Amino acid sequence: MLPELTPEALHARLQNGEDLVLLDVRQPEEHAYCRIEGSQLIPLGELARRAEEVPTDRPVVLICHHGVRSMQALAYLQHRHEHTNLLNLRGGIDAWSRRVDASVALY
Repeated sequence: MLPELTPEALHARLQNGEDLVLLDVRQPEEHAYCRIEGSQLIPLGELARRAEEVPTDRPVVLICHHGVRSMQALAYLQHRHEHTNLLNLRGGIDAWSRRVDASVALY
């Protein structure tokens, strides 16, 4: 099973000041419409050629709309690049918007 993090657990870790990288794998127009503050964008389709940009020295939380593309990104980075510091945001930004921060737009 691939490692996941609930929106509430991510919120708690951010509130505690944990040094996390928020990596959004959605398309640029999705990221422009709504995002978790401080998230970086590497669309899933660009991940293979940009994998070296993903840090390995601290936890990386992968984010998409509902958690499917981010889970694909996590599996790719784990299996092809041997990353061991990855977490998938369960339910994606949709769950974050519904359960943690209603100011983040739904779509």
